[in-house]
Amino acid sequence: MFAIFETGSKQYKVSVNDVIYVEKIDGKSNDKVEFDKVLMVDTDIGTPFLANTKVICEIQKQGKREKLLIIKHISQKHHTKKQGHRQPYTKLLVKEIKR
Repeated sequence: MFAIFETGSKQYKVSVNDVIYVEKIDGKSNDKVEFDKVLMVDTDIGTPFLANTKVICEIQKQGKREKLLIIKHISQKHHTKKQGHRQPYTKLLVKEIKR
């Protein structure tokens, strides 16, 4: 059994006991999170979402991804700017898909 749900303007295909990384969600470790924007479960397709269907997950970790370096260079001006960015994420464990 699998489900496709939406969070943070992205769609994720998950099954029970899958571990996924999503954009940061407020909460602490071991908190339960419910997603009700479920687009599809097995062969049932929503228009756009399925009613009375939820994906229940548990927050395992809050963190930041590896540093991404951004280098802006203007040729013939002797100008270089270096900037770093670390995107926050939430690690989730899928516990249950409720229909």
